[in-house]
Amino acid sequence: MKYRNNVKKIREERLMSKAELARLAGVSPATIERIERGEECRMETKRKILLALGFSLSEKDAVFID
Repeated sequence: MKYRNNVKKIREERLMSKAELARLAGVSPATIERIERGEECRMETKRKILLALGFSLSEKDAVFID
């Protein structure tokens, strides 16, 4: 099942590489790749990505649609 999200769109709008987002979020670049492809991830990983992109936890629906 594919999970819709705006991680790639937001990352590119902020001129960030996958490696840079991964470093800021404390996850691997492979994890960022998987999430951008719409694969499932843990809630903790979503939280790290939200914060690394500069969003608050209450704004999660702007990034993770499903």
